[in-house]
Amino acid sequence: MRMFEAEHPRFCGVFFFSRSGAAGGLRAGEAEVAAVPPSVPVRVAHELQLAGHRYLDVRTEGEFGGGHPAGAVNIPYLYKTGSGMTKNSQFLEQVSAIFRRDDEIIIGCQSGRRSLMAAAELCSAGFTAVTDIAGGFSAWRENGLPVNVR
Repeated sequence: MRMFEAEHPRFCGVFFFSRSGAAGGLRAGEAEVAAVPPSVPVRVAHELQLAGHRYLDVRTEGEFGGGHPAGAVNIPYLYKTGSGMTKNSQFLEQVSAIFRRDDEIIIGCQSGRRSLMAAAELCSAGFTAVTDIAGGFSAWRENGLPVNVR
């Protein structure tokens, strides 16, 4: 799969795995499908952005306001609540209002976890050119890449 992704960077891969037992509604031997988007280092993500890919920042509004890559669009994947974090139930709707399914999108968060979840969800929803940013905004800033502060 890695060679295919290198040759076809717009590919949102599909990963099959099986579960045993009745958890999740699957019986032993049945398979579940999950989209697996490609991930790239921040310097590659910056080059993609310079080449025209759009940056989707899925951090909270507070995190985004403290600094973000120039030109980034902020749509939180999770919101902070009193007891932790909760998923933004409008995420797909909000992304679809700004991005087309074939737009070339690089997705980042603070460290790379939320962005990978968001990218996988977008791939599953039919977005065809989604790339996750490994290391997130922390790595972006550490590498001295351009940052804007609101």
